[in-house]
Amino acid sequence: MTRYIFVTGGVLSSVGKGVTAASIGKMLQARGFKVTAIKIDPYVNVDAGTMNPYMHGEVFVTDDGGETDLDLGWYERFLDVNMSKNHYITTGQVYSTVIERERRGDYLGKCVQIIPHVTDEIKGRIRRVAGKTGVDVVITEIGGTTGDIEGLPFLEAARQMRLEEGFTNTLFVHVALVPILETTGEQKTKPLQHSVNELRRIGIQPDLVVARCPVMIEAEAQRKIALFANVEEKAVFCSPTVKNIYGIPLLLDRQGMGDYICGRLRLPLVKPDWSWWNKILEGFDKPRHELKVVFCGKYAKLADSYISINEALKHAGAHLYAAVKIDWVEAETFEENPGKLEVLNAYDGLLVPPGFGSRGAEGKILAVKYAREHDIPFLGICFGFQMAVVEFARHVCGLKKANSTEVDTETPHPVLDYMPEQKEIDMLGGTMRLGAQPIKIKPGTLARKLYKSEVIYQRHRHRFEVNPKYWEALERKGMVFSGLSPDGRRIEIFEYPKNFFHVGVQYHPEFKSRPGRPDPVYVGFLEACLRRRLQEKN
Repeated sequence: MTRYIFVTGGVLSSVGKGVTAASIGKMLQARGFKVTAIKIDPYVNVDAGTMNPYMHGEVFVTDDGGETDLDLGWYERFLDVNMSKNHYITTGQVYSTVIERERRGDYLGKCVQIIPHVTDEIKGRIRRVAGKTGVDVVITEIGGTTGDIEGLPFLEAARQMRLEEGFTNTLFVHVALVPILETTGEQKTKPLQHSVNELRRIGIQPDLVVARCPVMIEAEAQRKIALFANVEEKAVFCSPTVKNIYGIPLLLDRQGMGDYICGRLRLPLVKPDWSWWNKILEGFDKPRHELKVVFCGKYAKLADSYISINEALKHAGAHLYAAVKIDWVEAETFEENPGKLEVLNAYDGLLVPPGFGSRGAEGKILAVKYAREHDIPFLGICFGFQMAVVEFARHVCGLKKANSTEVDTETPHPVLDYMPEQKEIDMLGGTMRLGAQPIKIKPGTLARKLYKSEVIYQRHRHRFEVNPKYWEALERKGMVFSGLSPDGRRIEIFEYPKNFFHVGVQYHPEFKSRPGRPDPVYVGFLEACLRRRLQEKN
């Protein structure tokens, strides 16, 4: 039978449930079990697509076009398994389905209630993922914080699944913060105790507890947690702050978590094989070089806004045995004071990430111009790709006031414009060009050298594209369109061969980057950064 693990969190959000869920999956994978993961977000939005990154972090896109929570990115990176939009469940999705059924008359005149109709829909979605994937274990992370009113139906559904699936086929993991008082250095377990009590009031007794603490918890704290959480001491684990997050599965496994979970779920006790994962970790833990990369974006105050890009750079860096130090600069800084562009000289490379809207666009264009003119390796992703095309049109092709119609609807040179199929759309949610699309790469180009393939599949999330009316003008001045859609209608990759590395991609390569399998364009970018640094030294 399929086993079901539910991961809940307490004290505060962003406590590390996603990494814990992914780490549990990795421990089971190391023992030969097939796993998948689901993220539940209790907000009423149907998906993450219309939310500001400052509110929710980045939007992670799946192969089938799902706009999901960033935790699905952690699942994919740790487990090396592609998720789908079905692995992401929200209150908006659940209630939309229940209300649609009520309107059709599917409930035969019944009073539609949270229990059983909403909870049945939640359980059905979890079980459908289990059935479609055929895995041994489904790990479901319930977002938010225990005690939030929004999460109650999901916790109730999990409680019911314990009764329906049986004790040995279900496992509850609770992750909660253990803070350290600055004044005394004491590890305080009281917030975790209250969190567990709140969970028990809802009807769920956790089977094991993960204490999220800046350092490893002390034996006394472990004993106290076990006593007040009503679990065995050997069921209390610690997830401390670490330099390399991909080491968490091994750290938890060394504490005995993997064997404890297998014993509790009556899975065969198999010795884990960590050989491949250890080989991957070596590149992270034993770097021979250090590289400094600067992001010029509009959501620089929240690292979670660009988490997949951060991780993709780390994957590529580990592949090259290089530690990558990432700094952020708000694009508007350069708009207010262009003289500050000289700060880019202190870095090995510039990356302009995705984003929407006009705020910060001119600052990004100025940063790209500076990088191109000073031959600083540059990588533009999605909107960063588009702003680099605008920069080239203005300053190399001489098309004054060239712009994207997303930024300036009155521009005399709309080098970026709505894709034709987007012009009649009046709903924002789920209507962009989304998910994995084929890209044909031209022979003899840098992109072909990097990807070593004629056709690649990459995930997209955009509405605008390079206007075909300006292709010839851009190419005439030296821009090379090295990747196109198979029908030749859309530009996917540009490169400027005169520079060390000046590349933009319309897609999001970071969504498919994994530890041990970094995306080639990120590897190429860091290789160029490293070559430039070594060349300057010599």
